[in-house]
Amino acid sequence: MSLRLSLALDAGGCAMPEEGRIAVFAPRAGLDLSALPKERVLILQPLRPDYESFEAAGFACLPGLADLPEPERFAAAVVFLPRAKAEARLLVAQAETVTTGPVLVDGAKTDGIDSVLKNLRKHTETSSPVSKAHGKIFWFQGGNNALTDWIPEPGDKVDGFVTAPGVFSADGIDPASALLAGCLPQKLGRRVADLGAGWGYLSAQLLKHAGVEHLHLVEADHVALGCARQNVADARAAFHWADARKWQAPEQINTVVMNPPFHSARKSEPELGQAFISAAANMLVASGHLWMVANRHLPYETLLGERFAVVDEVAGDNRFKVLHAQRPRRAKG
Repeated sequence: MSLRLSLALDAGGCAMPEEGRIAVFAPRAGLDLSALPKERVLILQPLRPDYESFEAAGFACLPGLADLPEPERFAAAVVFLPRAKAEARLLVAQAETVTTGPVLVDGAKTDGIDSVLKNLRKHTETSSPVSKAHGKIFWFQGGNNALTDWIPEPGDKVDGFVTAPGVFSADGIDPASALLAGCLPQKLGRRVADLGAGWGYLSAQLLKHAGVEHLHLVEADHVALGCARQNVADARAAFHWADARKWQAPEQINTVVMNPPFHSARKSEPELGQAFISAAANMLVASGHLWMVANRHLPYETLLGERFAVVDEVAGDNRFKVLHAQRPRRAKG
């Protein structure tokens, strides 16, 4: 429940305009937005599972501002801070740019709300914060273009690849993915899927292998997938904005390659990677292969043994392990 938002609007002194659309940036699934008029709210959420949650609840949704059919000025905006500092600054700046009325910024202390407030006060006048539930919410007047230096130049490259604030491994090539790429055999089969493809590093390496005719990049983060489209400019690549745990492959796959996520917010959730393993087993041909990399401590071997006939650790160190599984078993029941 967004208790801080309700307090800001009910008793904190923030007056929401009576007309016009309200842009809500990056709310996570399960967040109670009942303090806002649903019919006037536009959810801007690039993460597919959260997007689908709000869409199912009856909200108008888009992945981001770039997906608006035409430029729009909003009567108000609410920004729910993500963990990544650069992404948080970008979202606040975007909200300020497209809003003519108040911009509310909400976040937990662990999300860096105090740092954002401190830095915003150097650029514009802000309200006094409302503190509750280990976090704060405050607001300021939008439409002054006071935060243009918080918006990075488009197309900036890191290690030769386009990334973006907030995407996984935005600062460079992930060492686990690099380890996995170096372990892959030359022949992967005709049809390959990269589950959780991110901004496309692994996929770019996969297309260097002989015999790959179709490569499916499956990624839940719309921003990361947009980067991948720039990093993997190849007619053999197909891009899918989807939750890999539920994605239905349009064809049977010979090889799945993945560096699956294992965090939801700050909490470690190995079941995310386990769901990726099950999804991979379900889409592979009977003779198919799964190649994956994971942090050393993550408990994936038991499920791999249940879902595949052969499982081997083929490389690793004290941080990571590369696992190769062959011949998937169909799920019982």
